[in-house]
Amino acid sequence: MLTGQCHCGAIRYELTGEPIHHALCHCTDCRRNAGAPMVGWAMFKAAQVNVTQGEAKVYASSENGRRHFCADCGTGLFYTNDAVLPDITDVQSGTLDDPDALPAQTHIQTADRIGWMKDVASLPQFERFPPG
Repeated sequence: MLTGQCHCGAIRYELTGEPIHHALCHCTDCRRNAGAPMVGWAMFKAAQVNVTQGEAKVYASSENGRRHFCADCGTGLFYTNDAVLPDITDVQSGTLDDPDALPAQTHIQTADRIGWMKDVASLPQFERFPPG
């Protein structure tokens, strides 16, 4: 079982079983919603996702897409689309208590990827902040 939460801890959840897949999404919609260059999504059957504390607010981000987030801190948690992905819940994998427990498997929507993200692994890396 995997667990996770929003930034402030008002909403907690549990995931049971194996995900259908775990992808890094580069689509414009996900990027703008998260304010990030990509978003990790772990896809689970809806019955495998159990909110154990709090209640997410739901935003209709498109005709059928629903983004679930914490109304207190704004953390995005889940995505559902009953028309395209019935009985499926996508979980933002960055909200897992142990994100390393679920390695990403693929990049998706790369047609929308920010150009500089293609070579991001080649940038200098620092464990914390760059020196002075």
